[in-house]
Amino acid sequence: MLRVSVVLILKRYGITEGVLAFDESDRARSKSTKRIYKVYKQKHKGSGGYVNGQTIVLLLLVTSSITVPVGFFFYMPDPALKHWDKEDKRLKKSGIAKKDRPIKPERDSAYPTKTEIALGLLKEFKVAHSLIKIKGVLADALYGEKAFMDEAAKESGGSQVISQLRKNQNIEYRGRIRSVESYFNSINKGIDQIIRVRGGKEIKVTVSSARLKVSSHSKKRFVIALKYDGENYYRYLVATDLTWRTQDIIQAYTLRWLIEVFFEDWKLYEGWGREAKQLDEEGSSRGLILSLLFDHCLLPLSAPDGLIVSRRRREICQSEVRDSARGRLKFYPE
Repeated sequence: MLRVSVVLILKRYGITEGVLAFDESDRARSKSTKRIYKVYKQKHKGSGGYVNGQTIVLLLLVTSSITVPVGFFFYMPDPALKHWDKEDKRLKKSGIAKKDRPIKPERDSAYPTKTEIALGLLKEFKVAHSLIKIKGVLADALYGEKAFMDEAAKESGGSQVISQLRKNQNIEYRGRIRSVESYFNSINKGIDQIIRVRGGKEIKVTVSSARLKVSSHSKKRFVIALKYDGENYYRYLVATDLTWRTQDIIQAYTLRWLIEVFFEDWKLYEGWGREAKQLDEEGSSRGLILSLLFDHCLLPLSAPDGLIVSRRRREICQSEVRDSARGRLKFYPE
């Protein structure tokens, strides 16, 4: 149903190209739950403690007119690998030599990594929407590894892939290896610039860039140090296509923050995880799909600039999504 809804929206808006953006979101669940799909123990950002929760990897399509969710997958760490890692750390702390500790088990294919999930979602999007031109792929630092960036560029038809490096990752400059933080703080210091983000708003940033060999990637990447006005530390963007300009990469990456806007609306207004919990994979998927369909449902009722026309229309749409849970929602041709 979600895939059909995406097809209808792309047709309605005449969308032929866009940027794909990945991110993940956690949803806390009951501490004693046993039947909610892929619930695991995770850190609670608010309290600093631990809760049981679900993690969703989401794929969004960002276009010149709308931002719309187009795919998702439930993530959960491999329990066997998690247990091995905990035990390995305990034995290492006790002074047990590596050769005397248990060997790391193979990952169970039922528990793919987040990067594997993201690549799977990208491939599914290409198959389902082969006529849509992917102009770029955006993801945060978790996905800034060589395997993901190279494969994402390949699967998207050679489009630009933009992610982030950690400040302690090494680059090579004039035959010497140094951290990306050291390079931009001492050798290639940033200058102040004005960039325009989506909507035409101009903001002040400090920027520096270079085409550098990233040691962990074993190849040259376009690396950018970026600091927004009022920030004390740089973030380090990394891109696969060396032909783009610095400003184009920065402005493309700012589109990733539209995901945060989507998450805020989704969690506050669109229902996922707020009603009665349904059991197992089918139950979790059903509730998640309905909440994403609600986000889709709002789009045809939106003004050209993406703003909801009226609260009443939101309420009508919400009512239709509730009806869909009872099998009464129908799609009619224009």
